[in-house]
Amino acid sequence: MITLNKQNSLIGLLFIGLGVYYFLRHLNIPILAPFYSWPTLVIFIGIAFLLHSYWTKDHSSLFTGVILTGFGLHFIAVDHVPFWRDHWGMYLIILGVAFLLHYRKTKNGLIPALLFLGIGMFAMFAPTNPTWFQWIQGVFQLIERFWPLALVAFGFYLLKKK
Repeated sequence: MITLNKQNSLIGLLFIGLGVYYFLRHLNIPILAPFYSWPTLVIFIGIAFLLHSYWTKDHSSLFTGVILTGFGLHFIAVDHVPFWRDHWGMYLIILGVAFLLHYRKTKNGLIPALLFLGIGMFAMFAPTNPTWFQWIQGVFQLIERFWPLALVAFGFYLLKKK
């Protein structure tokens, strides 16, 4: 079992993940060439959060790890898995899985998990979407367009957080 200093473990894992990513990119292995992209980097960062959460038994970064890993996997799958759908419902499913795994460790967040999973699955697999779903699709198109600003806002939030 690895014992880690809680304060330095996340930063250490992030550096390890980034180092592995850039080292593999530097090796320029032809079979990995399609994965030298930002979604792969997001996956490495998400895995660092997940490892930090499980190794330190501090589950505050579990949700973030699942979100980052899930989004990274989704964006890679859209380009490399023929049957994968690029649909806004997938974002809700990823959020639902994050809440569900967070609930499993903290016993908090079951209702949002079930709501996100239910709406996401309905949106993905319903034969026809009701007209009231159009506003949700518009919101997700807006998010897809301006997601870098959400990252900036989240960064400022983390700086201000005590």
